[in-house]
Amino acid sequence: MDKPPRFREVVTTEQQFRSVMGSPSPLVTRKELSELDAHAQAFIGRSPFVLIGTSDADGRIDMSPKGDPPGFVHVLDEKTLAIPDRPGNRRADTFVNLVAHDRIGLIFLIPGKQETLRVSGRAIIVRDQWLRDRMAVQAKTPDFAIVVTVDQMFFHCAKCVIRSSLWKPDAWPFLSGLPSLAETMVSAGKLEKSDEEMQAIVDADAVRRLY
Repeated sequence: MDKPPRFREVVTTEQQFRSVMGSPSPLVTRKELSELDAHAQAFIGRSPFVLIGTSDADGRIDMSPKGDPPGFVHVLDEKTLAIPDRPGNRRADTFVNLVAHDRIGLIFLIPGKQETLRVSGRAIIVRDQWLRDRMAVQAKTPDFAIVVTVDQMFFHCAKCVIRSSLWKPDAWPFLSGLPSLAETMVSAGKLEKSDEEMQAIVDADAVRRLY
């Protein structure tokens, strides 16, 4: 006997969705721009953290966090920005995805700032020396840069940050009981190393391979 479907009210058309949600007001739709205005450039110049969304050739989505000193993402002009690569685990999901599919989405955050900045467009991977030299930190030049041509940009309202109390330490959840990265790696990979051995590798990597 076939198992009955778990969900019985599935929305499959925009018309169904809009019948409940309604349509956005002009105040919301008119804030969207196709280039980085002065406000967006100032925001990016203060942001130390960005989330990067890409997809592979089969449409599988990846979200990757990137962080560095404020302003590490360089605005080259109103339509172009550049993101440096830093040493990681060499999975390089973002880069592999961009080779297959050049669409990219970004969300910039500034600690303490309730609004976020959303940017989407198309991206290429470059190794131009002049650009990589501009992105050096601690005398370490990145091997690659992601250059984004902006198609869409707008500021996102503060509701999600307010609801989550993201920047309020007193409201943060307790961390006790959560696994460390080392524990998750040992468990998922069925590694022969102990949690302590794996943690030592993780700790050393964080010290020696930031740049």
